[in-house]
Amino acid sequence: MNLARLSSNGQITVPVEIRRLLGLKSGDKILFFQNQGGEVVVANASAQALAKAQNAFTGLAEKLGVQDEDDVQDLIDEVRYGRGST
Repeated sequence: MNLARLSSNGQITVPVEIRRLLGLKSGDKILFFQNQGGEVVVANASAQALAKAQNAFTGLAEKLGVQDEDDVQDLIDEVRYGRGST
């Protein structure tokens, strides 16, 4: 268990163990949300955004037939130039 004190300005210092656990570094944004059980959860906002993006793209590679780096490059070329790579 870690304890932090709230300053008169409403600021807290996130304990080092929690910063390490969440992979937080200076300048990172921290997400606070309430789960269905009513608990307030603290998360690394960058990690949350990445997880959301990963979930959104789940299965898309298979649908597009992307199997390797060459397929990714072909897809990029198609979007960028309106054609596949040569």
